[in-house]
Amino acid sequence: MKKIVVTIIAIAALFSVSIAQTQETQKLFEDSYIKKTMKTALDWQLHHPKHKLYDWTNGAFYAGVFAAYETLDDKNIYNAIEAMGEANRWKPGPRLHHADDHVICQTYIDMYRVSGERKMIRPFIETLDEFMATPYETGGIRKITWWWCDALFMAPPAFVKLGITLDEEKYLKLSDKLWKETYDLLYDQEEHLYARDVNYKLDEPGIEPRTEANGEKIFWSRGNGWVMGGLVRVLEELPADWPTRDFYIQNYKEMAARVASLQQEDGLWRASLLDPESYPGGEASGSGFFTYALAWGINNGILDKGKYLPVVEKAWIGLNSLIQPDGRVGWVQPIGADPRKNFSADSWEVYGTGAFLLAGSEVIKLDE
Repeated sequence: MKKIVVTIIAIAALFSVSIAQTQETQKLFEDSYIKKTMKTALDWQLHHPKHKLYDWTNGAFYAGVFAAYETLDDKNIYNAIEAMGEANRWKPGPRLHHADDHVICQTYIDMYRVSGERKMIRPFIETLDEFMATPYETGGIRKITWWWCDALFMAPPAFVKLGITLDEEKYLKLSDKLWKETYDLLYDQEEHLYARDVNYKLDEPGIEPRTEANGEKIFWSRGNGWVMGGLVRVLEELPADWPTRDFYIQNYKEMAARVASLQQEDGLWRASLLDPESYPGGEASGSGFFTYALAWGINNGILDKGKYLPVVEKAWIGLNSLIQPDGRVGWVQPIGADPRKNFSADSWEVYGTGAFLLAGSEVIKLDE
């Protein structure tokens, strides 16, 4: 009899733990919790600035900051973005053709759409017109203008946003042309992922093949996260009847299916997508961008909710496990051109916070 009582008590204890865990998980999806966590992460990052304000790192961060402004409807966030723009004099970075120096302009355009102040977009209009009038000099691995996959988050959404805002198709057509060049150069039709650049393509003449320890091709989580983020930000802007929209939809759906299949048990993705065993621990920035992009697809009726909602929910739970007690987004892979292993709970970067804020801005809409 005593053994039976002990067994019953043990089962009851396990059941209580299970209920508590379920309640804790459900809390992660409550609007109040998502908003509070976004605000805490945002406040921490704003108090720990890094890099030049026009830098690509901050371009990704402020994309998330503006998403947080829309989600939280907080005038203080708007003021923080405006202060950044004023400090930059609303200019892109100094490199004319470099996509990294255009990403901050996504936020300038978003701000212009709110305020109507032309000064917020005038420098970017001037830059793009000069861009179009100035031939790009190729050489080495720079075979095309956007020769690395991250560029597809940096520049195309800015180009397309400007074109839609000004009703100028020339900017949309330019983005289409340059994206297709990158697609033709770097997209792997078998894996449905983008190589970081030609150095990671096994079939590129004159390039010494690089593979992971398990013999698989090298596909960087964050690099492909940037691409998926770029895809949804372009699709969010393009008119339904735009001639190339179906191309982006197809590319997005292929990548979404492949990325979902590579999610790990903890809900996160590893720094290297095809060799997770060599890269233990989930990586915040790549995982954040994947969560953002997949949730956006559900919210906009492009991805099947029954198939992808469990992926996004698992990912959001995983992302929240990376938030440190002070609000810092930890486990962010540092700056680099390939998968890295040297990051931990103490590792942070502004783009990791940007990715988290973007993810939260779409996860909160899942039940709308």
